[in-house]
Amino acid sequence: MTFTDQLQSAPSIRGEEDAEWIHLLVGDWQLIADLSFADLVLWVPEEVDGEESFRIIAHCRPTTGATVFHRDQVGERAEPLVHDLLARAYAEGRIVATHEDECDLAEVEAVPVKRDGRTIALLTRHTQGVRRGGVSRLERNYRLCGSTLLAMIAEGSFPGTEAPSAARRGEPRVGDGLVVLAREGRVRYVSPNGISVLHRLGHEGDIEGLYLAEIVSGLIKQQRPVDEALPLVLTGRAAWRTEVEAGRVAVSLRSVPLSRGGVRTGALVLLRDVSEIRRRERDLLSRDAMIREVHHRVKNNLQTVSALLRLQQRRTESPHAKESLSEAMRRVEMISIVHEVLSQGIETEVNFDEIVDKGLRLTPELASPNIRVEVSRRGSFGPINSADSTALALALTELVTNAVEHGFGGFDEDEEVEGSVTVTPRRYDDRLEVVVADTGVGISGERGPSSGLGTQIVRTLITTNLEGNIEWRPRPGGGTEAVIDVPLREGE
Repeated sequence: MTFTDQLQSAPSIRGEEDAEWIHLLVGDWQLIADLSFADLVLWVPEEVDGEESFRIIAHCRPTTGATVFHRDQVGERAEPLVHDLLARAYAEGRIVATHEDECDLAEVEAVPVKRDGRTIALLTRHTQGVRRGGVSRLERNYRLCGSTLLAMIAEGSFPGTEAPSAARRGEPRVGDGLVVLAREGRVRYVSPNGISVLHRLGHEGDIEGLYLAEIVSGLIKQQRPVDEALPLVLTGRAAWRTEVEAGRVAVSLRSVPLSRGGVRTGALVLLRDVSEIRRRERDLLSRDAMIREVHHRVKNNLQTVSALLRLQQRRTESPHAKESLSEAMRRVEMISIVHEVLSQGIETEVNFDEIVDKGLRLTPELASPNIRVEVSRRGSFGPINSADSTALALALTELVTNAVEHGFGGFDEDEEVEGSVTVTPRRYDDRLEVVVADTGVGISGERGPSSGLGTQIVRTLITTNLEGNIEWRPRPGGGTEAVIDVPLREGE
């Protein structure tokens, strides 16, 4: 059963809003686990054999210290001592704690998860039973912040629905750097990693006792517009994320306001040096832009080649030469279409339906106005590896062209003929089958397809470039079917 299914089956979860509140909490509880140096366990009430029970539906371990539970606890039910603790917290709607002499775990706390005044779940915080002698200033401040956030959960003021839900690469974590702000925005405590981050931005000297907003604003010397949310983050007045740059240093910041009884008491600001991450992102964007520009220029050059072939065709008197130049133009224009689609994105796979639909418009028109052939696609190709798209598009264009010219080119000019050519793709796991079927004159089993240039091109593209196979066969009811079977390769 998935996490969402377990939530929906819990009697305390009464709707989508309750479930979303729990999702927000679980999406952000790594912060509390790291601040507390503790495991966090999420419980929901249930009824077993007519008696109240509690079941674990999620478990979070700290990255700042050792875990209490080496085996994942999801699915476990509460043992008697923990059950009593949970039952009291659920009934009384307040944080309830045990002590080290009561069980093998120290400071097990049961915290009611409240929304709109109702307890919709329970959270327990578990720390190691053996405590070290003496606690560092860092650990003391971390644990105090973790306890404050747990108290906010019990009040129903955390997590905040106004905070952005989408995380960006380089999201700051507790271990990257932490600044604790007093209510007025003055720095009350900063972790050693937080000091290092501010020093990399260019700050020199002490930090505690100063206003974080003044420190950071004095370091920013950038021409680009500053995020409007920056003052709110630096003063801790809103749960938000932002980023600042000073020279070649980029720092990601996230603020988490702290409150008690609905009154703001301070804030946490997490910091992380993301300079290298942003540099790599810019390199990737630059590379992607260059690739798109190359495809765009290739498309333009191919269109120029096509225009030159068209000019040469007009100046040629030989019908055979005109036909050969016309076929060459179609092939060049088909390759141009592929590069046009590739120039519009940076993905390793392309929407092949768009390429095929544009390619079908290049189908040659028959000389006789009495012969009308409808060319269409039935079904979707889906995403195709961009490296294979050119070969597959060319092969399909040749097959459709051959179907129109050879399937309907043998009728008398005075004969009224209506026909169709359909391209039908089907995906089977890691393979693609494409059937190009026409309702033309058809082929016999002995004669088979022609051995012209178009057929040779198709065979080479399918068997060599795409490592697939192709066969021609009579179509039931008349006409011809060309069946392509090629592997679906992942984009690189």
